[in-house]
Parts: sequence; structure tokens; C-alpha cells
Amino acid sequence: MSISDLFDSGFKKRNEDHFASIVRVAMDDGVITDDEKAFLDRLAHSLDISEDDYKSILKNYQSHPINPPTSYDRRLERLFDLARMVHVDHIQGDGEEVLLKKIAIGLGFRTDNVKYIVDKALTLVANGVDIDTFIDEMKNMNR
Repeated sequence: MSISDLFDSGFKKRNEDHFASIVRVAMDDGVITDDEKAFLDRLAHSLDISEDDYKSILKNYQSHPINPPTSYDRRLERLFDLARMVHVDHIQGDGEEVLLKKIAIGLGFRTDNVKYIVDKALTLVANGVDIDTFIDEMKNMNR
């Protein structure tokens, strides 16, 4: 096996684990809503999850480890990507907020802050900020 194969397989595995973690969060209430399903479909495509892997993960999502990012910057990067996907999918209203709150908690944000974090993230994404501005604004949202 070449080094590039190791990198590709490691990257693919990390994406699958990340996707499975989000499926686990979506399944927290025992149901995947139509909005959540649409989001998962788009996310699977963005993470280059094959149709077979997608079906396998949906069926057996608990077999994948939960690996939330350990650094705050990485959590913010994932939140940025996910908030953009939710925004692009035009998931509106309470469904948008509930879905992103569940995911933010799964990423390791504290439950007592998650409403403010999600509100700020969605506002920033709707305003079209770039990743650097997003991270800076999120880190300094209490100023």
C-alpha cells in the first residue's frame, strides 16, 4: 500500500466517522425528519460518501466512533461547514435551528451556549462571511 493510499483511506475513514456522528445526533430523538434526511444526503455528497457506505452508515451508525474535534478552531471549522450546508439546503425556521443545535452539541459545544452559538453561526453564514471572519467572530462573540 502506498502512502497516498494510506492518506486517502484515512481521510475517507475520518469523513465516514464524521458523517456517522452526525447521523447519530440526528437519530438522538429516534427519527430522521425530511429536513434532516435532505441535509444528510447533501452532507454525504460533500464528504464523498458512496451510496453503499451511506446506506451502511444509516443502518449501523453506532459502530462508528464519535470523534469530535479536540481543538476549538477545528470545532468552529466544522460548524462553519455545517452551517453553510444547512443554509444552502434552505432548511428554514425551527428545523434549521434544531438540527444545527443537535450537531453543535455533538461537536462538543456546551448545551447552555448552543442556542447563542447556532444563532451567531447562522447569521454569519447568511451574511456570507469567509471562514477566517467566521472563526474570529465566533471567538469574540461576547465582546
